[in-house]
Amino acid sequence: MASEGSRRSLPDSLGFFVVTFVVSWGFWLAARETSAAGLRWLLLYLGVFTPGFVALWLTGRTTRRPGVVALLRRLIDWQVPARWYAFALGYMALVKLTVAALHRVVTGTWPVFGNVPWYAMLAATLFSTVVGGQAGEELGWRGYALPRLAKRFGLGGASVLLGVFWAGWHLPLFFFPGADLAGQSFLVYVLQVTALSVAMAWLYANTRGSLLPVMLMHAAVNNTKDIVPSAETGAANPWGASQSLVAWLTVTLLWLCAGYFLLRMRRNPHPAVCLT
Repeated sequence: MASEGSRRSLPDSLGFFVVTFVVSWGFWLAARETSAAGLRWLLLYLGVFTPGFVALWLTGRTTRRPGVVALLRRLIDWQVPARWYAFALGYMALVKLTVAALHRVVTGTWPVFGNVPWYAMLAATLFSTVVGGQAGEELGWRGYALPRLAKRFGLGGASVLLGVFWAGWHLPLFFFPGADLAGQSFLVYVLQVTALSVAMAWLYANTRGSLLPVMLMHAAVNNTKDIVPSAETGAANPWGASQSLVAWLTVTLLWLCAGYFLLRMRRNPHPAVCLT
C-alpha cells in the first residue's frame, strides 16, 4: 500500500507539470508571435527557466525558505567523485563516436561529422553550465519532479516518466521557425530524451542528488550531440519517423545503456533521492 508521502508526491508532481507546461508554452507562443528580436529572446529564455521558477515557488509554498535554500544549494554541490564529472562530460560524446563506428561497420562508410572543434564544445559546455538554461531546467526536472515521482514509481520508473514529460515540454519548439528543433522528428526526439533521462537519473542518484553534475551532463549533451549529427537537413514533418540511420543507431545505443541503468536501479535502488 502506498505511503502517505508517496500519495502526496503525485499531486505535487502533476501540479508542477501542469503549471510548467502552461507557463513555458505561453512564453514560447508569445515569442513566436512577436517581431522584436530582443523580446523574442527574452520570452524564449523565460520559458526555458520556467521549470526552475515553478519548482522554487512550489517548494516555498510547502517548506518555506529552508526548503528553497536547500534546493538552491544543490546547484553548487560540487563535492562528488571525479568519475561522475567524467561521466557527465563524456557520455554523449562516447555514444556518438560509437554510433560513428557502428555506421562504418553497417554501411562501409563513415557518417558526416560535425565541424566544431572539441575545445570549442568543451568551452561551450562549461559556459552554458554556468550561465545557460540548465540551472533553470534542472531545478525543476531533477531537483523537484524526479524525487517526487520516485517516491511513487521508484527511481527507474520515475526517470522514464520524467523523460516523456521532459521531451513533450519541448514540443512547441518543433514548430518555432529557426529553432534548433524545427523540422526534426518528434518521435526520435522523445525516444532519445527519455533514454537520456534515465542516464541522468543514474548520475543524480550516484552523486547524492547534486544538481551540478546533472547540469553539466545536460550542457554536454546539448554541445556534443552534433559530433555526428542525427537530424536530417531540411526535414519538414515533425510527426514523421526519421530516415536517418545515425538517429536510429543513436536511439538504439542510448536505450541499451538506459536498460543497463534501469536494471541496476531495480536491483540496487540508491538511497540518495533528495526530497526537499
